[in-house]
Amino acid sequence: MARFLAWVERTGNKLPDPVFIFFYLIIALMGASVALAAMGVSAPHPTKLDGAGNPLILQAVSLLSADNIQKLWVEMPKTFTHFHPLGYVLVVMLGAGVAERSGLFDSAMRSVVRRAPSSLLTPVVALVAMLGNHAADAAYVVLIPLAGVLYAAAGRHPLAGIAASFAGVSGGFSANLAPGQLDALLFGITEQAGEALVPGYDANIAGNWYFIAVLTFVFLPVIWWVTDKVVEPRLGDWDREGEAEGDGDEELSDDQRKGLTWAGIAAVLTVICWAGFTLGPGTPLINEAACSDADLASGACSIHARLSPFYKSLVAAFLILFLACGWAYGAAAGTVKSHRDIVDMMTESMKALGYYLVLAFAAAHFVAMFNWSNLGLISAVHGAHAIESSGLPLPILLGLIVIFSGLINLVVGSASAKWALLAPVMVPMLMLLGVSPEGATAAYRVGDSATNIITPLMVYFPLILIFCQRWKKDFGLGSLMATMIPYSIWLFISGLVLTVLWVFLGLDLGPGAPVIYELPR
Repeated sequence: MARFLAWVERTGNKLPDPVFIFFYLIIALMGASVALAAMGVSAPHPTKLDGAGNPLILQAVSLLSADNIQKLWVEMPKTFTHFHPLGYVLVVMLGAGVAERSGLFDSAMRSVVRRAPSSLLTPVVALVAMLGNHAADAAYVVLIPLAGVLYAAAGRHPLAGIAASFAGVSGGFSANLAPGQLDALLFGITEQAGEALVPGYDANIAGNWYFIAVLTFVFLPVIWWVTDKVVEPRLGDWDREGEAEGDGDEELSDDQRKGLTWAGIAAVLTVICWAGFTLGPGTPLINEAACSDADLASGACSIHARLSPFYKSLVAAFLILFLACGWAYGAAAGTVKSHRDIVDMMTESMKALGYYLVLAFAAAHFVAMFNWSNLGLISAVHGAHAIESSGLPLPILLGLIVIFSGLINLVVGSASAKWALLAPVMVPMLMLLGVSPEGATAAYRVGDSATNIITPLMVYFPLILIFCQRWKKDFGLGSLMATMIPYSIWLFISGLVLTVLWVFLGLDLGPGAPVIYELPR
């Protein structure tokens, strides 16, 4: 295992930055498109017919053709700005930036975790860590060192607290009680991949809501058991002589408590507001024309068809929710003095997305050029035929995708970068096999999160190591990996079992998001 992890670290460190991975892939894609177009590679389109009523034949198209070269240079701004995840992430982060920089996320996590009794410390830390995924960086920077402090105060090994919170924040990256920033990012990519097969396909940002909520309660006892029964006994007795000054040990101030109360009121008002838009006069977030009352009563159409505007509005809803709660907290806690502070916080959150914008530029062109060449859809058609001929049941197929995603995650850390690479082939291929885009996304995110905590290429891995060394000076990279491997194994197994079982039972992954998918004819 030590040799394997050392190989992962060496191999991963030799890989270029994900931005340049996309550029290298674009160059390779250009070469492949020229060769395959010259060879006449083709596939029948699954849904489109020609004038004679026969399946339309998709031909591989050279990316060095005059039309595609013109499209590359002329439509470059459009290719970038029309990259679906870009708008989703920017909108949500405008609000989340205010909630984070006002101190709301920080105080909320401290408040919940500090009140936990010693016997329930691990499950509370694990649950808050998974819910803290919505807080992005704040969960890593605030909660993980705070968990070490609280475990030490309770007479328990502080490294067990750091391990439990790291497992929740990063290993349980895809588990949560409600959709959030990650859903906006992933489903933007899913939508673009689905459009290659079904033009006009709309992804539902709540398409994995039920699945990730259940995943939260599956992961919770796993992290609890591994921490208390495996990791903490292995750490042995804690040498209190090496006790460190932990971050975040101070009590919440009266202003911070008042801010949390105001933020709670703002959250309730936001929910009421959105309920009014959906159920109130005029029902602006319900499409009454989607199907008639008679069709709805007979089961000819689903209520989810009428709720399509509501689902699409959830990106804006998260913006308003985070913004309102962050502003209310800041006004009460004194971190927001005027509206100019709100603008500054939004500006800072956009600055923090600088690297993501560069990555999105490269990913947008890779995805677009994959579609221009027709190679994505051709690969999906032939891949679907090969899998059909293998006779693999759908639950097993989704399970294999979980395993594949977990292995890829060991060497490519970015969730969005991996999904932008995989989705253009994986999503259409699974749609052809009867698996919804939401099902493909769910399988990917389970594998992606489970191995986060054992790869040194994860961006926060060095930071976690520093947190550990505050309590144990000789705690090295191998020590951290060895501590986190039991979590990774059991999170991976439990997530894999849940995915296979979910597909076998055919349960909806979210509102209006079944596992089984039928291509429109």
